[in-house]
Amino acid sequence: MATQNSTSSVIKTSAPWYKNYMVTIFVIGLPAVVVVACIFFVFFSVKHKDATVRDDWYMDGKTLYQDASKDQLAHDLGAHGVMRFDGDVVTFELNFAKPVDSDAFSNNLSVRISHATDPKKDHDFTLTRIKDNLYQGKIALNLNEVRTKYYININDEQHAWRLTQVQKLPAQNVIFQPLSAFDEVNQTLPDQRNKRFNATPNHDTKNHAEQNN
Repeated sequence: MATQNSTSSVIKTSAPWYKNYMVTIFVIGLPAVVVVACIFFVFFSVKHKDATVRDDWYMDGKTLYQDASKDQLAHDLGAHGVMRFDGDVVTFELNFAKPVDSDAFSNNLSVRISHATDPKKDHDFTLTRIKDNLYQGKIALNLNEVRTKYYININDEQHAWRLTQVQKLPAQNVIFQPLSAFDEVNQTLPDQRNKRFNATPNHDTKNHAEQNN
């Protein structure tokens, strides 16, 4: 009789499975948190899509390459200029360091101003040649916003050359210069052999020392 009473008391005092905290946390709680997190990230990824890269990129197999031929042509021509903002009016003065034909000055220049992070603030507009090397156009740029980083590209009418600049806007003037990466000085490395630690003198150094002796 004593054994039966103890067994029945154990059965009566044991809590239901759903009241066990181990079941609530690990069996129900954690999977529920994972499901809610997955739903949130799916909604977030659909709502906030990644912005498309706006540049001259192309794919060869599985490798991405950037086409810099437009930048190199602008460097070879010595194209440079100054862009001035006066309200919604944009004026651009184009110059070439090397002699060029009058055909080098296109009737129109296409300008692309891309925000660093927000594609909704991108601006595309056209500059029209009004005289000689002077171009003018209009842009709806909010001059009261906080100065943030923009990428500015200027292309000629045939999209043969391009000038690029990174500038915080709003600004009054933006100066464009050819990329210095195409300079011959930056494409050749100086001879650093004599500056190495415990470097062996080269043949010219030996001959010079023998002549002095």
